[in-house]
Amino acid sequence: MSVLFRRVLIYDAASASAMTGPTDVLVEGDRISAIGDDLAAPPAARIVDGVNRHLLVPGLINAHFHSPANHLKGSVPSLPLELFMLFESPSDPALAPRPREAYLRTMLGAIEMLQRGITCVQDDAFLMPFPDPEIIDAVASAYRDSGIRAFLALDQPELPEADKLPFVEDLAVDMRESFGAAPPAPAAQLLEAYDHLIGTWHGAADDRIRAAVSISAPQRVSLDYFAALDDLAERHGLPLYAHMLETKVQRTLMTEQSRFAGRSLVQYTAAAGLLKPHTNVIHAVWVDDEDMATIAEAGSTVVHNPVSNLRLGSGVLPWRAMLAHGIPVALGTDEAICDDSVNVWTVAKTAGLIHNVAGLDSDDWPTAAEVLTALWSGGARATRRPDDLGAVAPGMLADLALIDLHTIAFTPLNDLREQLVHCEDGGDVVLTMVAGRVVAERGHVTSVDETALLDEAREVFAAKLPAIQAARADADALFPAYQHIVRRAAATNVGFSRWVTS
Repeated sequence: MSVLFRRVLIYDAASASAMTGPTDVLVEGDRISAIGDDLAAPPAARIVDGVNRHLLVPGLINAHFHSPANHLKGSVPSLPLELFMLFESPSDPALAPRPREAYLRTMLGAIEMLQRGITCVQDDAFLMPFPDPEIIDAVASAYRDSGIRAFLALDQPELPEADKLPFVEDLAVDMRESFGAAPPAPAAQLLEAYDHLIGTWHGAADDRIRAAVSISAPQRVSLDYFAALDDLAERHGLPLYAHMLETKVQRTLMTEQSRFAGRSLVQYTAAAGLLKPHTNVIHAVWVDDEDMATIAEAGSTVVHNPVSNLRLGSGVLPWRAMLAHGIPVALGTDEAICDDSVNVWTVAKTAGLIHNVAGLDSDDWPTAAEVLTALWSGGARATRRPDDLGAVAPGMLADLALIDLHTIAFTPLNDLREQLVHCEDGGDVVLTMVAGRVVAERGHVTSVDETALLDEAREVFAAKLPAIQAARADADALFPAYQHIVRRAAATNVGFSRWVTS
């Protein structure tokens, strides 16, 4: 099917005004085939009239996300990450999802993103207690059916808790023994799950669904498993996701865990030869200048999740220093439970604001143009598709969002870049297209029966709530141990701080 956008304005990062037009944009198949005035409409093409006031932008890219928490938004108060995770994903077999549950919770996030013009997501899915092929299929099927573009990885640690955390030796003997328990699935089983994911889903839905790989974090896996996933990334052209230095607890590992030998997680990864251009360094809050120089030299992309970092009190990433080192930065929501929505627009606004309290001269605060570059170019680079995504141009994939500028957010239209970052929240998106197919219009997804899916999800997850509450109650017993670790780390001098102090 062909779609001809008539009389639309086009977001153009290179233009002084950030837009060109009105003009026409022709989409044939899954790509933009032509841009120009008075283009001829192919037979049976759908005509979308931009009435000289609708702006066509690249579809937004959510460069970091965890779909398994989509049904849990608003259910946990703000806590440091290590405490938050006790209630986010308790290790209770009663919480293992049925395939339909996994499908529905994945669909909740896909619907929310498509409604707002978010066309591509990198899902670092933790499928507790381990990635069963039926659950992998359910998640990928939801992305296929929704019409979104998705990269799917399996975020599964394969080391016990005692290897992932500092200050464990301070804990009582019985707690140390608990922390030493083996994880639910060994590396061999996880690699079998990746064989299924890549063999079944990589390139599915006309290449709209792709696999990715995830180590979760360097401290959560052995170097052998890390290297095996890196090899998969090299062989299949996949992005590799790695949470690094999200919290101060993770910064203290360099001196409190002997295997890191005084090296930060970034330096440990680089020394192993596993920091590469396909690596997504997720969060990167507690990095120092040496870490940033190492990331830049490796050509890796940092994925910034400012709303999540605020919700969990992790700290503030050094934005200006990142850009000064030449590090590509992308933007992500992280999971719905620690953003409480899946809205990259609000992430962009937060990225444009939070760094203003860094104490730097205002000339070093983020500009709207830089935030939009992170949103589109940075996101495309994170996915390893910089030549296909992130711009409205002939030959690019037709992942697009159409925004009505005749709205409060853009009236009067003073500065398009500033208003896209600081005024828009996704509510003015009137059409979302992925791979040349219209999948949402006027705030509703058209690729699936949105109303029926929401009705079913309410019923299914209301029935699941007692099991969730029981698992969280059981997790209370672990709270003091993790609280001790968090507080010991907070009191440790690591030479710098990423917290805003009062």
